[in-house]
Order: sequence, then C-alpha cells, then structure tokens
Amino acid sequence: MAFYNREAYLQRAVDSLLNQSYENWELIAVDDGSRDNSAELLESYKANNPKIKIVYQQHKFLPAARNNGIKNSSGDYITFLDSDDEYTVDHILLRVNYLKENPEIDFLHGGVKIIGNEYVPDKNDPKKLIHLSQCTIGATFFGKRNIFIDLKGFKDITYSEDSEFLERVMKNYKVKKVDFPTYIYHRDTPDSITNTMS
Repeated sequence: MAFYNREAYLQRAVDSLLNQSYENWELIAVDDGSRDNSAELLESYKANNPKIKIVYQQHKFLPAARNNGIKNSSGDYITFLDSDDEYTVDHILLRVNYLKENPEIDFLHGGVKIIGNEYVPDKNDPKKLIHLSQCTIGATFFGKRNIFIDLKGFKDITYSEDSEFLERVMKNYKVKKVDFPTYIYHRDTPDSITNTMS
C-alpha cells in the first residue's frame, strides 16, 4: 500500500486488511514522502502487528512507491490496496482460492465496487467520459509475485501505468478478469488522481 498525505483515510484501509478472513498476509506500506501524520498512524498499527512493515522514500509518486513495495515483499502473491480504499472481508481469500482452484491462471484483476462517481474522463479526450468498468484499476491486481518481479514492476509514467503493466502481463501470462466486487473503490476522495485529471 503506497500512501502520501492520507492521514484521513488510512485507518479505513488498514482496518479492512486487519479484518480479512484470510490471515496469512503481510502489509508493505510505502510512505511516499508524506508531510502529514500518515506515517505516525501507520507506526501505531505496526507497533501492534508484526505483519506490517513500513518503507520510507522521498516523494516519487505511485509507480515508484508500488515498485518499492514489490521489492520489499516476501509472499507468494502480490496485490494492492490504495490508501483511500478498502477491502470486503473475503477479498484476499476469494482471490487466493480462485488461483489455487484454477492453477492455469497466473493473474487476476477486476472485482470492484465503486463508491461515488462511476465515470472518469478519457485520457485521450477529457471531454468524453468512460465508465470505470471499462478501465483498468491497478489496485485490483492480484498475481503471483514472480510476475511483478520478472516484469520489473510498473513503468515510471504519470497516468495509466496500471494499463501499461496489464498489457505486459497479458503478453506473457494467463490473466482473468473477475467479477466478485470485493475491492471497494472510493471515488469520493477529493484529491484522488481520477478526480484531479484535467
């Protein structure tokens, strides 16, 4: 989980992870140079939970922060949780079970419940709106760790780094878009990237 000045939302995100029915997880929380009390809040969680690790870096934006989290991870699978979003209680369990029951599949994406505006401006034509169900939402990625390592993570681009990464995954691995809506995507966060595009 990458975060930057997310003090107001972090508790919701982290609590949703702590409440997972699947308990064999680790949280790599990457502080992307926050200037508020986000890090202190995460440190208080870490003090009570050895599965939480915090990595600090200068402000380098989301792709670099996610790559830092990937580098510091140790589990068999990698997924993401944006610092202003949350999981339903069975989010991780359903995905782990799906991959175990379908060993030919390497990588999952999709399965999102949207809170707030379900449309975003088209990156090529900002006057045109696209429904989020037609977009790649990188926070829903769930895959074998070796995929992220082999593909060297996310490219350092400002927008659509998740789409670019998914294209590379699809060229090399078996990918499935799932439809169980267990990732809760809060579009009502005023400074989220999809709300600040111009």
